[in-house]
Amino acid sequence: MIISVDRIREEFNSLRQGYEQQLPNKMAQIEENWHQLVGRGLENLGPAELREEWDNFHCSIHRLVGSSATFGLIELSEIAQALESRIKEAIASGQPLTAEVKQSIMALLESLKLSAFASEKSCRERQVLPNIPLYSPGNSLRDGKLVFLLEDDGAISENLAIQLSFFGYKVRKFDRLSGVKEAISKTPPAALIADIMWPEGQFAGIEMIQEIQQQCSSPIPVLFISVIDNMKARLQAVRAGGSAYFPKPVDMGRLIDKLDVLTASEVPDPARILIVEDEAILARYYATVLQQASMMTVVVTDPMQVMQPLVDFKPDLILMDMYMPGCNGLELASVIRQQDAYVSIPIVFLSVETNVEPQLAAMHLGGDEFLTKPIEPLHLIAEVKSRVRRSRILNSYMVRDSLTGLLNHTKTKEQLSREMERAKRQHMPLSFAMIDIDCFKSVNDIFGHLIGDRVIRSLSRLLQQRLRKTDIIGRYGGEEFAIIFPNTPIASAANVINEIREGFAKVRQQAKDREFSVTFSGGVAGFPEYRDANSLNEAADKALYQAKRTGRNRVAIASPTPSTQPTVAGTECGLKIYENMR
Repeated sequence: MIISVDRIREEFNSLRQGYEQQLPNKMAQIEENWHQLVGRGLENLGPAELREEWDNFHCSIHRLVGSSATFGLIELSEIAQALESRIKEAIASGQPLTAEVKQSIMALLESLKLSAFASEKSCRERQVLPNIPLYSPGNSLRDGKLVFLLEDDGAISENLAIQLSFFGYKVRKFDRLSGVKEAISKTPPAALIADIMWPEGQFAGIEMIQEIQQQCSSPIPVLFISVIDNMKARLQAVRAGGSAYFPKPVDMGRLIDKLDVLTASEVPDPARILIVEDEAILARYYATVLQQASMMTVVVTDPMQVMQPLVDFKPDLILMDMYMPGCNGLELASVIRQQDAYVSIPIVFLSVETNVEPQLAAMHLGGDEFLTKPIEPLHLIAEVKSRVRRSRILNSYMVRDSLTGLLNHTKTKEQLSREMERAKRQHMPLSFAMIDIDCFKSVNDIFGHLIGDRVIRSLSRLLQQRLRKTDIIGRYGGEEFAIIFPNTPIASAANVINEIREGFAKVRQQAKDREFSVTFSGGVAGFPEYRDANSLNEAADKALYQAKRTGRNRVAIASPTPSTQPTVAGTECGLKIYENMR
């Protein structure tokens, strides 16, 4: 959620005024608690109820240190900090309160009350905007799949355009440099692929790119291609802002890999932050800061009520106060960490505590970070984002295949079971496809396993680009993939797989001085024809075997009847090698 400057100013000042207006009541409550406790003494702090009352009194002062500083009331925070120190010393001694200790605490209480009254009186006169960064959605004018191809060799240009189209890119070709700048001003592309050599000069392409970048408000990703492969050309390309450089003949696998990275427009899911803070206004302040940085937040002001939001909200990170009544942060972290589902969720503590021992204790009990109040918004955002990013990476290692980034075998089966249950509940169709690269052993034997890995990645990339965001793709093992099609009849899913099969067969794979192409076979099964995840999986696997057995490079549809499995389409198995490419 992107919030305007005016909205931030309005929200922050509203929170601050609300906080300051509550101060007189807070002071009155603190003063009343003090008078109730002072006559009861500190000797051994027994029974347990007495110890809890003193701890709660100390906690109320401790929270005031951090909350007042957060809203810029530095004087109030400093007085509260001095008062907290005196109370901590008194509690730690366990001795009766002397007249001197009582007098010093009462003097600090009086100073605290006066500072709070002054703050409340002047709150309407102060308009303060914290240093919160503004986040923008970026350049939305560019078409994330439009690529401008600047190449004067017609054959090379046509081949590159065809190959790029297989991976979902729209290509606009230019066989001369004139007119490129005007075209970009009208329709900015996601990226430029440009040859550096033109009739105008050896580095005319690079010079043109430099002019183009100067007229753009934000740089356009550029991938240079050329028959020249020396340090001078590469250096000139870098100076022009080139993001990649590919010698001809272009390795399409590497070029597509780089283009995918440079044009990635998919916005990651917003971080989900659970804020556990008993001071409601302070919690709202943290929520406002994090929401401005495009994060989602849920606030819990009672630590005893944290379990249901954990289940429902499924946070990426818990931002937790250290000192809260009824259940402090250390205890709450221990409770959360005892549950397997939340062992890996990052917990970041917030407190004015500067003592190393409590901080170490927090880390020992499962905390990932300890931040000191008051904390600058920029610092808070940076720490939270960093922890969420690291946590998501670690989680991805557990559920995703390292080579392709797709779901691994275990996660794919888990998702299939989940989608099957959803299809049953909603009475909607569900399709499941399994595909396997044909003659893959020959690819590894002839070209080596590194090239084989590149073929696997190219198919995974093609699947991700051709399928819907709602479709679920997994690497089932080796050269085998699985696709779950929610709310999709089996015939529709088979047609989609067949279209991808036809496109993949036309993709040129690169292996040093040779090019080759490969095919895949597929099997598709569906619900309600098959009523559970296991039978659906088994049926798709049998259909895949049928496609392989009847010639490969085809898609077969599973049928619960014993009749011969029909094929949607098919040709001969193809491992086609193109020699002497240089």
